[in-house]
Amino acid sequence: MAETPMTATGGPRRSPLHGRHVALGAKFAAFGGWEMPVAYADGGVLREHEAVRSAVGVFDVSHLGKARITGAGAAAFVNSCLTNDLDRLTAGQAQYTLCCDEATGGVVDDIIAYRYADDHVFLVPNAANTAEVVRRLRAAAPNGVTVTDEHSGYAVLAVQGPGSAEVLTGLGLPTGHPYMSFLTGRLAAGVAEVVVCRTGYTGEHGYELVVPAAQAGEVWDALLAAPGTVPPRPCGLGARDTLRTEMGYALHGQDLTPEITPVQARLGWAVGWRKSTFWGREVLSAEKATGPVRLLWGLEAVRQAIPREGMAVLRDGVRIGEVTSGTFSPTRKLGIGLALLDTAAVAGDADGTEVQVDLRGRLAPMRVVRPPFVPSSVR
Repeated sequence: MAETPMTATGGPRRSPLHGRHVALGAKFAAFGGWEMPVAYADGGVLREHEAVRSAVGVFDVSHLGKARITGAGAAAFVNSCLTNDLDRLTAGQAQYTLCCDEATGGVVDDIIAYRYADDHVFLVPNAANTAEVVRRLRAAAPNGVTVTDEHSGYAVLAVQGPGSAEVLTGLGLPTGHPYMSFLTGRLAAGVAEVVVCRTGYTGEHGYELVVPAAQAGEVWDALLAAPGTVPPRPCGLGARDTLRTEMGYALHGQDLTPEITPVQARLGWAVGWRKSTFWGREVLSAEKATGPVRLLWGLEAVRQAIPREGMAVLRDGVRIGEVTSGTFSPTRKLGIGLALLDTAAVAGDADGTEVQVDLRGRLAPMRVVRPPFVPSSVR
């Protein structure tokens, strides 16, 4: 099957699997400058969501960025820029980390860092932010360290759900490694090396495969045809959003932005506070010491209502914050969301606090809760 190139001239970028998505009846939407599948004709968001929670789903997330930092001291250089402590990792481990603005502490992007060696780090940023992350790293890189944008060189496929290990094992790919670590393997003769990382964005046991773009189709086809008790279901970014929201996972551009800091987004665990250097360290340390003026919380609808991004959150008639993400939870069968709320208005343990969300002039009662909305099964 002929595939569309990774980069489409004069329009949105497309995955190397675009033709396969068309053949499966996918509905597409723009996402971070890319045209990506939202859902497929034989499933829809609810069925795809359920497949991941109960069996296994396969996502094309090739819009995610890829950047490689190499040269003597590459890992030390990355560690001096990004928030988390890369020195906690050994070769073959991955880490969630943040690229923050030096002056404001706001989140430029959230990233998965793969540590190959002291002189080799691979980064997976978000689609829309890859060029900016690469630009900042290149501007700061010392002599001998090279930052390469490999966005178009690789596809990323996410295999998620309780049956994900069975699928990969049946194809001869590694599955026994711990959460946030990676191994390499080969699908079959003629297919280039596949990086298999125990990561994901759904809250389920899962893997993300980094595959050379030219061979993504072979790997995709093999995954969907994998032997097993339940056939894998192709899943789009619609289900990916409902799944990650149920887990309370932040999405850059909504729950994380250059105006929102890791402290406000409850991501202090992804900051190496004892490190001497990382971008934004001074302003973030000060905010941590004084406490943030707003904090990210979860919202659960008391009655039928779905909070949506940008809607005002009120308490006793006073606006106290704004919804950053919202959706219907297929697992819980209710509306859920994330919201940045003024800490003065919901001080202390706010679990159970009653608020209202302005749904286009109708005040819908909600409860403030701590995510996740469903138990995590990532390990």
